[in-house]
Amino acid sequence: MEALAGEQLTKGMLSLIENNKANPSMESLSYIAERLGVETSELLEETNPQELRDVLKTAEQLLRVDFDELTDEHEQVLALIEPYIEKLTQSYEAARLYDIYGRALYYEKEDGWMAYLEKAADIYDKLNITRHLATVGIFPAMVKFNEHDYNSALSILLEKRFEIEARNGFIDPLTRLDFDYLEAVLHYAVGNSEDAIRVMNEGVEFSKEKQVFYRIDHLYRLATFHAMMNRDTKSMEYYERKLLLYGEFADDEDSVLFTKFASVHYLTSYKKAYQEASHLLDAYYDELHLSNSYTAYAYVEKGKALYGIKRYEEALSCFEKVVIADYIHHPFDLSIFFEKDAYAALCHLELGEKAEAHRSIEIAVKNVSNMPRTPYKDFIMETYELLHEK
Repeated sequence: MEALAGEQLTKGMLSLIENNKANPSMESLSYIAERLGVETSELLEETNPQELRDVLKTAEQLLRVDFDELTDEHEQVLALIEPYIEKLTQSYEAARLYDIYGRALYYEKEDGWMAYLEKAADIYDKLNITRHLATVGIFPAMVKFNEHDYNSALSILLEKRFEIEARNGFIDPLTRLDFDYLEAVLHYAVGNSEDAIRVMNEGVEFSKEKQVFYRIDHLYRLATFHAMMNRDTKSMEYYERKLLLYGEFADDEDSVLFTKFASVHYLTSYKKAYQEASHLLDAYYDELHLSNSYTAYAYVEKGKALYGIKRYEEALSCFEKVVIADYIHHPFDLSIFFEKDAYAALCHLELGEKAEAHRSIEIAVKNVSNMPRTPYKDFIMETYELLHEK
């Protein structure tokens, strides 16, 4: 205590401070922190800083679980952080715990989640941690996206991007690529394909220029689908080749599986080459079917191929097994799934089941009515007209 007191404090005063019988001035607090070799904020924490770091480490691990593998992780996060939430101050650990706690509240459908994200954003801003500030700003946009309010989602994202870029002048490459990817996704979601292509290409070029390949696989997937919808087979093959190279380099099985799915999907939805798609599916089906990310897509593609080779009852059996995951929200993905009801309607029509055919196509039309125009929506509406003519 004598060594800590130095020339500015007495042992008696330190004892009073230690036993919570006196409050130090900010000047004294800064002096004590300097002599201890810690940040002043750590002396204000009611909880041991190392304890907070341990809690944060566990919370971060729970947060990293993939959405399609989640069980009760968000409940665990809330239970873990709850005892500390009222004791947090202004440290980085506090900001991250506020951030994670707010997200967990949202996923558990609890009220008040936004207030904790705002507390986190305030600390990130004071500490000048732009990347985390950006992710907190992006989250409300993705909440609107999950509610299928795509216009609001895009508006929030653009506002937050402008605010952060104007304030900081420079943002780190990973944050820049997050903004590029999500902005392109949302432009597509509201039907702004030209803006989506522009932002997507800017992201790809920036990634190459900076040799930072974060999000590059997602950008290539967007580019592949854009080429496919425009029946630009040359560009589609180019981006699929890029994805294969990326998948092999990064040991990313999901990127490789995407190229296989895209090849089959192009044959069924665009070329209507059902026999060729059926042969390709025989080679790829097990890989796609056994992957959590592609199981539902595999059933859809198998059903479409079976319809095309006139195995209608088998096709209907595949369509009945399709379960759309809770985390699927983009209108392109949803439209792909809704298209299967149009194919089901055609199967019922071929089997002479007219009432079932009309029921299925009505479901497809209702589901896709608020979606932007895509080849999938066009197919559904064409099938609707066909059934009503017959």
